Amino acid sequence: MNQPVVLITGALTGIGRATALAFAREGNRVVVSGRREEAGQALAAELRALGAEAEFMRADVRFEAEVRNVVEQTVARFGRIDVAVNNAGTEGQLAPIVEETATNYEDTFAVNVLGTLLSLKHEMRVMLAQGAGSIINLSSIAGQVGVAGASVYAASKHAVEGLTKSAALEGAAAGVRVNAVAPGPVATEMLDRFAGGTEEGKASFLSTIPARRASAPHEIAQTIVFLASDKARYLTGQNIAVDGAYTAQ
Repeated sequence: MNQPVVLITGALTGIGRATALAFAREGNRVVVSGRREEAGQALAAELRALGAEAEFMRADVRFEAEVRNVVEQTVARFGRIDVAVNNAGTEGQLAPIVEETATNYEDTFAVNVLGTLLSLKHEMRVMLAQGAGSIINLSSIAGQVGVAGASVYAASKHAVEGLTKSAALEGAAAGVRVNAVAPGPVATEMLDRFAGGTEEGKASFLSTIPARRASAPHEIAQTIVFLASDKARYLTGQNIAVDGAYTAQ
């Protein structure tokens, strides 16, 4: 079998789900991971219906044993990992700094930062031994700018970008590429929460985006597919903003 093997964490909704579908449609072998068994099995069945080999493997990225197990199971099932998409993430509890709590910090960083670190650790072990591989971490434009009312989330995405650059430096000579994708607003439930759950709030938020709209999850997925491909073989250590020109202002 020559089709690349793709592992996606946080694959059950939003960008992760769209990315799984995009890779499946291109004939890749896809492992989707998340915390909900029923939804995961349903997604794997949907990917198989598209003609892809696909498996669901349950994991919570906050726990190293579970991350290690998914990576090891993927290698046992398919023999290798060519692409890893570290999408699992949370915005945590949105609040101004003066109302922030240590609990929110710990919970948000456990998923967004520790989860990315653990995923990188075990994915890179496999890819370094292979002498090839592409890892894409999910950041956010919040990793490049400040976000009033979401300081902990923004800080966690800054950390993801630091991890991405450090991992890219460690993997470059061995042929392992590590990049990050930083979406602007995406039409998902997270955008609704950021906008306060109202259409007025969403419209006000999107008015700050030069493109005057949110992206669709599949638009972010296509950027991820490109970064994973041989068309981007010399691209590593970068953070690609997909944000309707927001960070160009």
